[in-house]
Amino acid sequence: MEPQSALRALAEPRRLAILRLVRDEPRAAGEIAQHFDVTQQAVSQHLNVLRDAGLLEMRKEGRRHLYAVRPEGLVALDEFLAQLWPTGLERLKGAVEDGRPGAREVDGVA
Repeated sequence: MEPQSALRALAEPRRLAILRLVRDEPRAAGEIAQHFDVTQQAVSQHLNVLRDAGLLEMRKEGRRHLYAVRPEGLVALDEFLAQLWPTGLERLKGAVEDGRPGAREVDGVA
């Protein structure tokens, strides 16, 4: 999976909340929907976006659809962020060690 699809999927706050709900144990779609103030159909659409991005897996158990985090789906995103992180930390470290005024802002980024 590409990191772009994961980033797009995670840009919606409800989708982040859904991932947190199913992080530790699989949950049924109806149970997930109870945590939100939108229709079950809207929650199903969010679940589909997360599945399409490779972040959730779904399995059928009788008539229920159980959703769980798919850790493999986060690998591309993790690798992308890891590429950015060391460079940003090195610039911040250099700014702080130099004691420059505005060391909180590194290259114009607060």
